[in-house]
Amino acid sequence: MRAAQTRPIARRLGGLVVNLLLVTLTLGAIAYVVPSFLGYERYVITGGSMTGTIDKGSIVFSKNTPAADLKVGDVITYLPPASSGVSTLVTHRILSMEPGENGTTVFRTQGDANPDPDPWTFSLVGSEQPVVQHAVPKVGWLMIAMADRQVRMLVVGLPAAIIALMALVQLIGALRPSRINEDVHEEAVEAVPNCGDRVDVLSPAWATALTSVDAMTSGRPAPRHLATSGRS
Repeated sequence: MRAAQTRPIARRLGGLVVNLLLVTLTLGAIAYVVPSFLGYERYVITGGSMTGTIDKGSIVFSKNTPAADLKVGDVITYLPPASSGVSTLVTHRILSMEPGENGTTVFRTQGDANPDPDPWTFSLVGSEQPVVQHAVPKVGWLMIAMADRQVRMLVVGLPAAIIALMALVQLIGALRPSRINEDVHEEAVEAVPNCGDRVDVLSPAWATALTSVDAMTSGRPAPRHLATSGRS
């Protein structure tokens, strides 16, 4: 009986774990997709040049802004010129804007945590430039970890394995109800004491009626069909 009671509890706990995993994955997917619908671009800060303002491991949300609307003090994410030797995106603050050739604007940037400005200048090619609007600290560490293939397999594969295991447990439990019923029946039978020969318990009304019949028939010979035969 105890095993039969434990199975529903385990099944409910398994269902709760599966639901929590599904909710977590759903919320993560929503958090990843919704900013794109709102016009934001996401960038993970992997360096410390903006520490104090935007720490390493943060996620920044940038919105495309017309290049003509940029101003000194804006924090932008851009790719430095090829001559700089830097091949990754940089998120730095605009330090200065100077007129360049053919009506262009020459930008110089600097990281808030860097003592000196960046050693390069550049001009924007496109008509728009992502400008940082919001920063969420720490969350980017998950993205950094997910860049590792083994971590990615663990994060994605472990919940999937747990869900599959819980589904298998529920399936096995659904295929074994007859066995549970047999166990309950056997224990119920064992709980009933052995009463020996059958004893019929009559209600007082029936007992009175039978007593009256006995009184009426006492002293009379038994009917022929009830008389005992002396033949062997």
